[in-house]
Amino acid sequence: MSIDNQHNHQHNPQQCTEDENSPDTCSCCGGDLFEEKQPQWKHKPLLIIITSAVIFAIGIILENFLNQGLLAEVAFLGVVAVAGFEIIKGAFKGLLKLRFNMNLLITIAAAGAFLIGHGEEGAAVMFLFYVAEFLEDYASERARSSIAALLKLAPETAHVIRNGQELEIHTHDVNLDEKMVVRPGDKVPLDGLVVKGASAVDQSPITGESIPVTKKEGDEVFAGSINTEGYLEISVTRKSDETIISRIIELVRESKNKKSKTEAFIDRFATYYTPTVIFAAVLVALIPPFFLNMSFDEWFYRALVLLVVSCPCALAISTPVSMVSGITAATRNGVLIKGGEYVEEMKNVKAMVFDKTGTLTEGRLEVANIISFNDNSREDILKLAASLESRSKHPLARAILQKATDEGLKLEEVHNFKSITGIGLKGEISGNTFYVGNKTLFENSGILNERESHNIGILEKISGYETEGKTTILLGTEQEVLGLMVLMDRIRDEAPETVKFLKNNGIRTVMLTGDNDGTARRVASQLGLDEYYHSLLPEDKVRKIDELVENHGHVAMVGDGVNDAPALARANIGIAMGAAGSDVAIETADVALMHDDLSKLEYLLKLSQKTMRVVQQNVALSILVKSSFAIMAVLGLVTLWMAVGIGDMGLSLAVILNAIWIGSQKIQ
Repeated sequence: MSIDNQHNHQHNPQQCTEDENSPDTCSCCGGDLFEEKQPQWKHKPLLIIITSAVIFAIGIILENFLNQGLLAEVAFLGVVAVAGFEIIKGAFKGLLKLRFNMNLLITIAAAGAFLIGHGEEGAAVMFLFYVAEFLEDYASERARSSIAALLKLAPETAHVIRNGQELEIHTHDVNLDEKMVVRPGDKVPLDGLVVKGASAVDQSPITGESIPVTKKEGDEVFAGSINTEGYLEISVTRKSDETIISRIIELVRESKNKKSKTEAFIDRFATYYTPTVIFAAVLVALIPPFFLNMSFDEWFYRALVLLVVSCPCALAISTPVSMVSGITAATRNGVLIKGGEYVEEMKNVKAMVFDKTGTLTEGRLEVANIISFNDNSREDILKLAASLESRSKHPLARAILQKATDEGLKLEEVHNFKSITGIGLKGEISGNTFYVGNKTLFENSGILNERESHNIGILEKISGYETEGKTTILLGTEQEVLGLMVLMDRIRDEAPETVKFLKNNGIRTVMLTGDNDGTARRVASQLGLDEYYHSLLPEDKVRKIDELVENHGHVAMVGDGVNDAPALARANIGIAMGAAGSDVAIETADVALMHDDLSKLEYLLKLSQKTMRVVQQNVALSILVKSSFAIMAVLGLVTLWMAVGIGDMGLSLAVILNAIWIGSQKIQ
């Protein structure tokens, strides 16, 4: 899918016209960084720059070495005609609508320079301003190129099995539930589920995972990921315009509408800036000659320099180009940020709130311990329990079966199987009847009672584990309890380091969960969280978020994006875990971690801090250079070409390079 096919509207990057939403700025200075444009070489800006430079050099030689002043003036006018055509055109269009844009300032300065006999400086003004706009457009093009790169991730065609034949068709024409064939080395064309085969799939472009992930039957794969090893047949689950990658692209485009506070301030500032500069230049041109009897030519020239040096282009792009660089860098690292306001807000966060299940923990139970009684072996307890549980689809059964599989145990055949709703299972193995289930099953059957000291010890163990928030499953016969299995929700490997990093950076860590106090206390204690709140309904979580916002001011909430949606929406920043597997997560959160990787929070905080440092540097540099040059312009210490070459073009280049640095270096 090409960009040109997506959007028919194209804009010449060197054509400065008025921005309808910002009447006092040139669209080149404050334009849409995400507006898609044709590649630079199609508009021949480099040819214009080279041609203008050659003509300008000829003019300098004619004037300074051959004493051909008239021919030199013609050459300088030629530079204006080549480099300044669109600039002058934009100036007159703005003037007809009574809008004072930067094109008008440059046009006035260039015309004034010719009128007072400084044609070389008038030509230099036009030429250097054109180069400055070209550099600014390069920054915009770089931002848009990130979208183009995302678009290229997913192939335009897919190999589909239809009527027993394999056909290559455009992804737009592939229907839901059709089978795609993806061979080793191929990119996955559309989102889907593996129905045949197994392979390692590199999904780093989507989730930011550093190593390929094994995919087998029933696993989900994403468009744009790369099949590295085996043959796969995939059943399509999303159309081409509904894939995860297409949603990411659209959200990156939309992120431009959510400006940071700094960016919004710069926009408001620019609205009043240009008229103020024009008024100041008029005062500089008129007061000294008419009230202080000074040279009109000299002060008129200084006024022209003031007009040029005050061009706010570098200031206007200082924040958006930095934000775009930060957002696109995050996207490449599996973190989707929906706007500049969240990049800025992240560095202000004082409290990080976590959901428990699926966020701090993996959201699936595992067997943590197996205890046998009456000289029964641990392996026998696990084998018998797993054999019974093999007939069940309960989450607890999956955990026990997984443990047996991990230990390579061979299951026994079960006869006369019966599920006892809500409390356990019953079945015959090798002619003996066994039960597996919770404490209630064995208490109801009279097997586990407090009359026997042996049972008292078992009950005390169960009570102790439950206090710690762990789940217990018992295995027994009709006469006695044979063993006890302890299950728990595993804490994510990266959670302890992430919590430690946040606390070291002065951010309070809080957990909100619907689980009981024992479970919540265990997780909070293991991770060293500052606060935890248990037994919460969704509306309770929202209330707690409100309290935390009131107490701390800036709160981020990390959850799964589905059952935590209300709390995510109420926090200053809602961060969704594992968004690659959840449409709702991408829709509801302000920031989406495309994979279940809590360590990305550390990356996100560092990226925010780095991006805002660059923004502050760019804004400070722009204001410092512009104000210094403005003062020097009034004092007659700056020429027109210096005003454009250093105060505008040079400054814009410095701002752009500083912003590019955000995404080009590893976040430390």
